Amino acid sequence: MSKVYFYYSAMNAGKSTVLLQSSYNYQERGMRTLLFMPALDTRAGYGRIQSRIGLTSDAIALQAADNILERVRLDHMENPVSCVLVDEAQFLTPEQVGQITEVADSLRIPVLCYGLRTDFQGKLFPGSAELLAVADNLIELKTICHCGRKATMNLRIGPDGKAVTVGAQVEIGGNDRYVAMCRRHFKEAFGQE
Repeated sequence: MSKVYFYYSAMNAGKSTVLLQSSYNYQERGMRTLLFMPALDTRAGYGRIQSRIGLTSDAIALQAADNILERVRLDHMENPVSCVLVDEAQFLTPEQVGQITEVADSLRIPVLCYGLRTDFQGKLFPGSAELLAVADNLIELKTICHCGRKATMNLRIGPDGKAVTVGAQVEIGGNDRYVAMCRRHFKEAFGQE
């Protein structure tokens, strides 16, 4: 039975690196993978996944209205797909998460999703909430806070380096905009001491 896996963490835990390594492992054994990523994340270029350590790969850029099940089904009919991998899975819609469960259940193709659990205010992303509810396997990838404790939160920072406490849930950025922190330091920076 194929499963849906959700690998989640705070920023800078190596999610994209693990995704690209997993895809490489399949490909090295002659198996075909399909990589998806959100179209709104163009930091590495449109339809491109890039890890902080420099690994890159082309990917299918997803819009919120795209049907992942139909895309995978068409590709699979042309040339068998062994695994589907989704980067920045927190940006999936709840409907798309339902579609990836059908990829695993109906097409019998494993789906590996990688993303953040929570936003800069400590709230679940809709895609992450749905994945936490329906994924067969939940795997936390760990990173650390500046104090050495496990980081579980993502602090958005402004140009002045101070915490941003209000704003849109989605604002694409990397180390220039976000810092992974333990809950205690997140609360302190957020003014919730």
